[in-house]
Amino acid sequence: MTATRKPLEKYRRIVIKIGSALLVDRKTGLKKQWLDGMCADIATLKARGVDVLVVSSGAIALGRSVLDLPSGALKLEESQAAAAVGQIALARAWSESLSNDDIVAGQILLTLGDTEERRRYLNARATISQLLKIGAVPIINENDTVATSEIRYGDNDRLAARVATMTGADLLVLLSDIDGLYTAPPHLDPDARFLETIAAITPEIEAMAGGAASELSRGGMRTKIDAGKIATAAGCAMIIASGKTERPLQALVEGARSSWFAPSASPVTARKTWIAGQLLPAGSITIDTGAENALGSGKSLLPAGVRQVIGSFSRGDTIAIIGSEGREIARGLAGYDADEARQIAGRKSAEIAAILGYAGRAAMVHRDDMVMTAARRQAESERSDAHA
Repeated sequence: MTATRKPLEKYRRIVIKIGSALLVDRKTGLKKQWLDGMCADIATLKARGVDVLVVSSGAIALGRSVLDLPSGALKLEESQAAAAVGQIALARAWSESLSNDDIVAGQILLTLGDTEERRRYLNARATISQLLKIGAVPIINENDTVATSEIRYGDNDRLAARVATMTGADLLVLLSDIDGLYTAPPHLDPDARFLETIAAITPEIEAMAGGAASELSRGGMRTKIDAGKIATAAGCAMIIASGKTERPLQALVEGARSSWFAPSASPVTARKTWIAGQLLPAGSITIDTGAENALGSGKSLLPAGVRQVIGSFSRGDTIAIIGSEGREIARGLAGYDADEARQIAGRKSAEIAAILGYAGRAAMVHRDDMVMTAARRQAESERSDAHA
């Protein structure tokens, strides 16, 4: 049964992602009046017992405004310098605005490794949990002062989704300069239709995603759909809404147009949530139709069903599992190093000892270390409904 949309105050824990263009004006800098309105909305939610976390973009945009850097693309070292200056100003602005309602802000800067490496992931989660326990509002951003193009999220939509799953939030709100998902980019296609409710993120939904619409933003609808896949798989609903009004959360409460993505009816466990949310799989394994059907029925991936092994990964790394149609259908922890996986691909489990020289695991990826993608789980659900 698909979940139904609830009023904001009925959610237990909400992560709110705020785009750079909402917070920072290229010419005038910080939009103080907008920020004060957002913090008033947060105070209203907290007064009703809702935990609120904020993933705030804007450090680089604010820093380049403070430093009066020229428009256009910045070099890596310029972006890092702008972030170093802007992050101080951004944290101070949030702290001052939240203090108007006697709310304490806590700053947390995350890198990709903080959510991809299990121990650091757990440490970050513990810190955020403690801030919420004492009534503070965590203000979270990517640590752009040290992140490089190779080791970064690159956008705060997916970071916000990882924070939502990390903290067990039941709603993720993505505020930007667009009010929801359309069947095509509305600024390019006048016939684009608005979608109010998305029951599952299918390949058709993914195909609707366009590119970035703002100079200040790295993301676009593509990253929002990626965020939705991460969040909804963990049982967290997601809303895409416009943040252009001065009280965007109040506007949502009053019925402003937005797109709502339903959470999975069968969310994965906490450990599998971490696996599913990995942004950079170390490699991939392509499987045949028989293995794909076996995985869909809850079985482990055996070597016999593997057709191709790509990448250089080690045992325990997260890998993507590609189905017979070329789409990712699952993610899991590799039971073998990549070289060993190539040697036993397509072979029976009973042959592993003779091939590798030791008796390894029967499964290439064990079912306890695997999570199916949202699209695959939706297909299995629809198949079950059809046979019911």
